[in-house]
Amino acid sequence: MSIHIGAEPGAIAEIALLPGDPLRAEFAANEFLENPVCYNRVRGMLGFTGTWNGTRVSIQGSGMGMPSLSIYAHELMEEYNVRTLIRIGSCGSFQPEVKVRDLVIAMTASTDSAQNRIQFAGMDYAPAADYGLFAAACDLARKQDLSFHAGGILSSDTFYQDDPDGWRLWARFGVLAVEMETNALYTLAAKHGARALTVCTVSDSLVTGEALPAEERQSSFGEMIRLALDAATP
Repeated sequence: MSIHIGAEPGAIAEIALLPGDPLRAEFAANEFLENPVCYNRVRGMLGFTGTWNGTRVSIQGSGMGMPSLSIYAHELMEEYNVRTLIRIGSCGSFQPEVKVRDLVIAMTASTDSAQNRIQFAGMDYAPAADYGLFAAACDLARKQDLSFHAGGILSSDTFYQDDPDGWRLWARFGVLAVEMETNALYTLAAKHGARALTVCTVSDSLVTGEALPAEERQSSFGEMIRLALDAATP
């Protein structure tokens, strides 16, 4: 057991999907995995292991924001030898062509956080997805005829911004969307020699103000979960 994950050795697969919401982890495990077993209830951050097309996969809630995800990602890699981590979550669009319900596959993740600058003594580190996972997800998305976009995203430390137009600077530089975790995930995966990827469903658009109704989120997120599972288990 680690500090925040109450799983016994061997209970967690080498492949893990990381939704922020623990209830989404439960939904994904019950909906997509065969014979899912709950291995963690510490702090209500649910984690499950089952199989997808014969391959063991775990789905672990990771919370909101980079500090929370960093705890779970670190312990999964350091204590349980997880080698492939795919974040599945929601994001807000910065670009008019990135529509609500589309998927965003994150190649890189900029940030407004000081977390990496502290770690790298004031220098900038450019965290990126594992190329094999990234290429596999893009290829599968094309084959499945999914509406997706691939490129850079922003991992922000704040959900409620004081400057309502602050996102426009990132948009001018081609950043596709915003969420709150990927920069830390990609950095930690690089540190531990693991593979990482983020696949997000666009839940709202800062360009148009449109937002995905709550009742439609589960069905829309299903495409994202299936794509992540397929990319992780070729």
